Amino acid sequence: MSIVSPARPAADPTPADHRDLVAALRAAMRGAVDDSTRRRAEYSTDASNYRVVPQVVAFPQDPDDVLAALEVARGAGVPITTRGGGTSVAGNAVGPGLVLDLSRHVHRILDVDPEARTARVEPGVVMSSLQRAAAPHGLRFGPDPSTQARATLGGMIGNNACGPRAVAYGRTADNVLELDVVDGTGRRFTAGRGLEVVPGLDGLVRANLAVIRTELGRFGRQVSGYSLEHLLPENGADLAKALVGTEGTVVTILGATVRLVPVAAAPVLVVLGYPDMPTAADAVPALLAHRPLAIEGMDARLVDVVRRLRGASSVPTLPEGAGWLMVEVGGDDLDEALGRARALAADAGTRATAVFPPGPEARAMWRIREDGAGLGGRTPSGEQAWPGFEDSAVPPERLGGYLRELEALMASHGVDGLAYGHFGDGCVHLRLDIPLERSGDPLRAFMMDAGRLVAAHGGSMSGEHGDGRARGELLPLMYSPDAIAMFEGFKNLLDPADVLNPGVVVRPRPLDADLRRPAALPIAADGGFAFRHDAGDFTTAVHRCVGVGKCRADTTAAGGFMCPSYLATRDEKDSTRGRARVLQEMANGSLVSRGFRSAEVHEVLDLCLQCKACSSDCPAGVDMAQYKAETLHRTYRRRLRPVNHYALGWLPRWGRLAGLAPELVNAVLGVRPVAKLVLAAGGMDTRRTVPRFATMPFRTWWRRSTAGRAAVAPGASAAALAGGDDARAAEGTPTRQPVLLWVDSFSDTLSPSVPQAAVRVLRAAGYEVLVPDQEACCGLTWISTGQLDGARRRLTHLLEVLGPYAVNGVPIVGLEPSCTAVLRSDLLDLLPDDPRAVAVARVTKTLAELLTSPAPIGPDPESGWTVPDLSDVTAVVQPHCHQHSVMGFDADRGLLERAGASITTLAGCCGLAGNFGMEKGHYDVSVAVAENALLPALRAAGPGDVFLADGFSCRTQAEQLAGVRGTALAELLADRLPGRTRPPVRG
Repeated sequence: MSIVSPARPAADPTPADHRDLVAALRAAMRGAVDDSTRRRAEYSTDASNYRVVPQVVAFPQDPDDVLAALEVARGAGVPITTRGGGTSVAGNAVGPGLVLDLSRHVHRILDVDPEARTARVEPGVVMSSLQRAAAPHGLRFGPDPSTQARATLGGMIGNNACGPRAVAYGRTADNVLELDVVDGTGRRFTAGRGLEVVPGLDGLVRANLAVIRTELGRFGRQVSGYSLEHLLPENGADLAKALVGTEGTVVTILGATVRLVPVAAAPVLVVLGYPDMPTAADAVPALLAHRPLAIEGMDARLVDVVRRLRGASSVPTLPEGAGWLMVEVGGDDLDEALGRARALAADAGTRATAVFPPGPEARAMWRIREDGAGLGGRTPSGEQAWPGFEDSAVPPERLGGYLRELEALMASHGVDGLAYGHFGDGCVHLRLDIPLERSGDPLRAFMMDAGRLVAAHGGSMSGEHGDGRARGELLPLMYSPDAIAMFEGFKNLLDPADVLNPGVVVRPRPLDADLRRPAALPIAADGGFAFRHDAGDFTTAVHRCVGVGKCRADTTAAGGFMCPSYLATRDEKDSTRGRARVLQEMANGSLVSRGFRSAEVHEVLDLCLQCKACSSDCPAGVDMAQYKAETLHRTYRRRLRPVNHYALGWLPRWGRLAGLAPELVNAVLGVRPVAKLVLAAGGMDTRRTVPRFATMPFRTWWRRSTAGRAAVAPGASAAALAGGDDARAAEGTPTRQPVLLWVDSFSDTLSPSVPQAAVRVLRAAGYEVLVPDQEACCGLTWISTGQLDGARRRLTHLLEVLGPYAVNGVPIVGLEPSCTAVLRSDLLDLLPDDPRAVAVARVTKTLAELLTSPAPIGPDPESGWTVPDLSDVTAVVQPHCHQHSVMGFDADRGLLERAGASITTLAGCCGLAGNFGMEKGHYDVSVAVAENALLPALRAAGPGDVFLADGFSCRTQAEQLAGVRGTALAELLADRLPGRTRPPVRG
């Protein structure tokens, strides 16, 4: 039973009313108005548990467009929800009527005044953009939530966001000076100090002075309800600050003037270890006396998740403990900051301490914290964990006791989660594995008990994310009926018709209404991927996306690979989150109703480059490349496919055919009109060119160059495969570590110089190079076009060829990163029950990984091998997306740095991405993606600089768009071996 009167859901509009609304909006606005089912699916949820399908989504061009849209919606009596980055975890950014996305266009930074230390911004400004604009002046906006690379100022103002450094700089409310707003009646005014702009507000405050003074503003992170304590005369009657945290329920923000603070000169991170999280919390009050910039709490199990997903090297060496505090201190210089760090550690109540000055280790620690919302989305047992009760706060001196009782409460309900958060402010973030697959009842039962616990500790249901649909119903647990009535009176003064974000804060919807997950139906994996981590259920897999929105981050500024098409279009449909939302709607079948064949599904997946960056960069582990392959597989299985699936999906077949007469094929395709006809017939863009086939494939070269030599066949004995076969011994050659050079279809028929160079490098490093007699295709192009049955057949054959080497421990070296990544990842998903797949994945390495490996598989020290001197090399390096996502680029970077090369490593996709950039309809986006990083870097490169790229697609993109010929790492190293000439490697 609800403990407050719930808001009634908005009545469904008639078709005529809906058409009239859309027509009126399009007539009044210059920005786009979209009522398609796909767009409504994308905006039906935020980062919360809730699903509310809007009638229409609009994208205002500027504040005047916002005003025009609001006027239309008010006149039609349609609910209005304004939205920024859509990262709200409480359901504050979803609504049943008109959703206004202000992040797309209303994002100007109007002014940065370094003298006044202020900035004027529009509500759609992303926080990190403001930080970059203020940084040249030595300034920043104080609050910095972990989502700052995609969260907007309007959203931060709506929820009163805080972030780690609020302990030093305060909440968003403490840093807002003025707001340009329009209320629910259409009145536009500037909110600052003074109450006269809202008739009746002064009377409301005077009538509730005792309630405000006794129930509100009791501690820093009390943000649940409306923060009307700012309206008190002793607090300056500050309406601007009171409107912060109102969650879009009383005004719509058109602009804001905010305070900036100086950037800390030399922040030092102190990590303190404790036996558990409550003990760590007990230490917080003593640490606050040292005036730190931040005090963050982090559960050891969260760190274990990072190690498991990203490798042990992703986590710096930490002091002993099962719970840690990350404490940042500042100073005028590094020496002062280090001194303050030592003094703080002495008061920490633990000897387990570590100090990280500014640098990569400190950044790695902060990255763990920033990704907490996604990493915490899985419990240590692998169960999906959900928000809802993920933002509670208590006074810091009560935090240790609160955490102990919270752990007991979780145990009594049989739920688990990974706690972290802003311990310096008493704020705890916690996602829980509450079973939402069938019902919201377990959520309601836990939330009611947890809400009572928070209230008993004098806390707040929300510490920075707002109440939204998740916690609004719990407000009577912490506030008296008089306070609840006061909140209603405040809402009625500014939005009497209840058109602004109804169902939130005042007259809230029940916390178990409108839940997304219980409505979704299982989609078993018959004939598709067996998602081992998601029990073979496609629905569970796509619900990995909880909406944290890292895929919308400005990775061109922050460094990253995820969602290259979103960076090109800035359209929600091209983000991993937008795609996942439509797939989730497909799972419930009510809005997107034709399953895998739905037009909406194919629209959102069309521009997915299948770069796989989300599989590593998304904190929740969403792998949209696999989801797209699965969708294409189920859509076209045993049906006629698009022609490009045959032209590009069967590319290895065509390469082998072309190898029968490569010179003739090249001559024919070198005639531009003929090439354009072939491209058009194959479903490809005619602005592309067809790569030239090698006149002598590598395998032909290998057979001729090794004629008469002993070779190890796939069926050889274990002793032979281990490197001690009698054939080599009889030749009188010393026993050397064998390594299998696996030559993929691209390297064999299109770029044989790469494996030829690898042979030279490997032999110079002391290896016995083996090449299997039979071809072994990984099926990459079959996977990317969703021909998964064909991919399995090719991978099964590959295991027959490579398996005997792998099970005997012979390293397998892959040269094409995308194909190598298949052996390390997709192979295990497509053939999960074949033990040879595990063996092959375990021994497959990149060339750099092998050359930087320690004994026994590393280079033979007796060979005299040293990394060739590259000290005169300046290189622009394009890591392949699949390498970044699956193998990582650390080994390559380390090898190049050890060789003395000066490198600029690009962060982002080249834009060709295998078949994607060749397909008809993708050329413009492919070029736009290349403009994110690749093309500007090539234009800025010097005349003698090397373009280094192991990916055939990356080299092709650079050559076709910039006329730059790339070289692979194997070629660069081989050209610098002793006795080799040094041909130019850049065109």
